[in-house]
Amino acid sequence: MSDPMHRFEFDVISNRMNPDKHNDGRSVRPRFANFPFDPSAVPFFYGTVVLVCGTLGVLASAPGQTVGVSVFTDFLIEAHQLSRSWISFAYLSGTIGSALLISRAGRYYDRFGGRWVSAGSAAMLAIVLAAMSFSDEIARAVAVLLPENYRDGVSFSVLTLGFFAMRFFGQGMLTLSSRNMVLEWFEQRRGMALAFIGISIAFGFSITPACFEWLIQRGGWSWAWQTIAMLVGVFALVAICFARSRPEDHGMVPDGPFAKEDRKTHAETVSGRQFTLSEARRTYSFWVFTFSVVLSGLILTAFSFHVVSIFADAGMSRARAVAIFVPAACVSVVVEFVGGWLSDFVKLKYLAMVQSLGSLILALSLAFLGDNVSIVFVVLGMGLMQGMFGIISGVTWPRFYGRTHLGAISGFSTSIVVAGTAIGPYLFSVAHDQVGVYRPATLLCAVAAVVLIAASWRADRPA
Repeated sequence: MSDPMHRFEFDVISNRMNPDKHNDGRSVRPRFANFPFDPSAVPFFYGTVVLVCGTLGVLASAPGQTVGVSVFTDFLIEAHQLSRSWISFAYLSGTIGSALLISRAGRYYDRFGGRWVSAGSAAMLAIVLAAMSFSDEIARAVAVLLPENYRDGVSFSVLTLGFFAMRFFGQGMLTLSSRNMVLEWFEQRRGMALAFIGISIAFGFSITPACFEWLIQRGGWSWAWQTIAMLVGVFALVAICFARSRPEDHGMVPDGPFAKEDRKTHAETVSGRQFTLSEARRTYSFWVFTFSVVLSGLILTAFSFHVVSIFADAGMSRARAVAIFVPAACVSVVVEFVGGWLSDFVKLKYLAMVQSLGSLILALSLAFLGDNVSIVFVVLGMGLMQGMFGIISGVTWPRFYGRTHLGAISGFSTSIVVAGTAIGPYLFSVAHDQVGVYRPATLLCAVAAVVLIAASWRADRPA
């Protein structure tokens, strides 16, 4: 039986392949692959267009990310007459619920491709945002049909369902499909492609709260969500028209004319064995890299959620707390660019160590926050952690386990990461409620970071 990695024929000069065969042995070009035009007919490598579409897709997920949801928290508290604790618990419940489904939904990426999953996820996110803008009215309409003492329960249920859908379609499927779509089109230069996405996201997400706040001040929180929903819906149309799932669907190969046989990248960047999800889960490296991303996401989400309170405990103002994200974004841009370039030439385990080192620095600096020196380390830790987050969570799965089951494998990992981001704010809240400070939670994260740094030493690409 022939090796599946050799079931297609290359034209060495044009870097094109037989359009009737995929690199995993699957045949036939998907229906509507060339709607509304054939990307192979454009006079340049179409992967660059996919890179832009993928970047816009991740940016469009901002309303479903913590950085986007947190701006609306106080307005939801007032509109639904719920306490901050109940709003936080609704967010936790919705996020955990979405995490349970992302792994299974990742299989739809393998079946339908990034183009259609990205467009569909964006369309659904737009609908959910529009519905959330009327969440208080929906809750009241349902509550009138029930006894008075069910009012709070109805509001909680409506918000939990809304948060579930926002997190599932936004942070989950839209982010996963947009990023993976780009990874399909680049192999040797996968790190640089992710660096471009990461730099764009660092700047985009850093200004997201200010943009959302401007919309709220201009027309109210409901109008702001409706406006954002329209913008996300526009991206869904862009994805349908310009995004494409796989280069093989159009007779092309990853990297196109930029692919070079003699390019001196690390051996890990060359396509290897195509793992199934069950096979990937049985490897040591899968869990090391997954938990490295989980820890970063947990700390970052918890810090973002409680940033004002954390700085207040250290005797610092709200303005200083919010301002910390701008210099951290600048550091993460530099780290992302350098890390993206290095990822094509070094083993990923060294970059995972850098990510965990960033988690360690941030956790310790938050545990002993109190002066300008500690602020510098907060910025450094966040920059290292955020800069490596996109690289580790993106490059690892296609490089280590192939592209055949990329949606299932990355989806399973993403589900664990999403659950971790939900647990983070709650973990920090429990620590603060029990002892009055966040230090127990931050020190626990620091210990976990040390363990992951040590564990990363053996996290090579599976044979």
